[in-house]
Amino acid sequence: MSTIVHPTTTAAATRVSMTPLRKTSLAAGILYLITFISIPTLGLYHQARQADYILGAGPDSPVLVGGMLEIIVALAGIGTAVALYPVLKRQNQSLALGFVGIRVLEAATIFSGVVTLLSVVTLRQTGVGAGGLPTAHGLIALHDWTFTLGQGLLPGVNDLLLGILLYKSGLAPRALALIGLIGGPIVIGSVVAKYFGLYDEVSAWSLLGALPVALFEFSFGVYLVVKGFKPCRITAEMTAAGSPAERSITA
Repeated sequence: MSTIVHPTTTAAATRVSMTPLRKTSLAAGILYLITFISIPTLGLYHQARQADYILGAGPDSPVLVGGMLEIIVALAGIGTAVALYPVLKRQNQSLALGFVGIRVLEAATIFSGVVTLLSVVTLRQTGVGAGGLPTAHGLIALHDWTFTLGQGLLPGVNDLLLGILLYKSGLAPRALALIGLIGGPIVIGSVVAKYFGLYDEVSAWSLLGALPVALFEFSFGVYLVVKGFKPCRITAEMTAAGSPAERSITA
């Protein structure tokens, strides 16, 4: 006598469940990719950076959209560190904590930069006139320095710490980790050059200095989404049945 197997039963039996560690890598990868949605802000903020912006007319929506994108980036940046911490701490807890702390500080500077530009928008909307130009110019200068130090210097420190952790742990291909190890110091050096006025924030040299960090974070995000963590000592420990580490991921 033949046995009839219900289609849903077969599907359930063949469905592969996603492990807690894979969920962690997927979440971290998606959050890393989300941090790239702020790329259009350079163009969206162009209007607000004009010397006579508060005297002009027209919609403020580009600046408001840019601010919202950066807020999302700041929160996603914190999310990457929170998602990765339970894994990275098994390699070096001090470096992993440093990574989380710097990531949170980076997010705080992003929020500060958004607040300064929104303050300029408020000056325009309230119609302060020419008397408000010095204040607006000061707020724009504050935003520029906040951007240089917060979104320039701190990502370099972040990626240097992350590169060390990935290289030593084997959680990602060493070639990928090397991009972070090399790119971090490059962008830090670029920020130092801008700090002393060797070139401007909006320049070819500044773009070249930021490229390795952008390449590292984007590539790492894609790798986590597509592949997950590379099998290594840490992944073996965390996928062990009933291990405390595995329970810390699912908590």
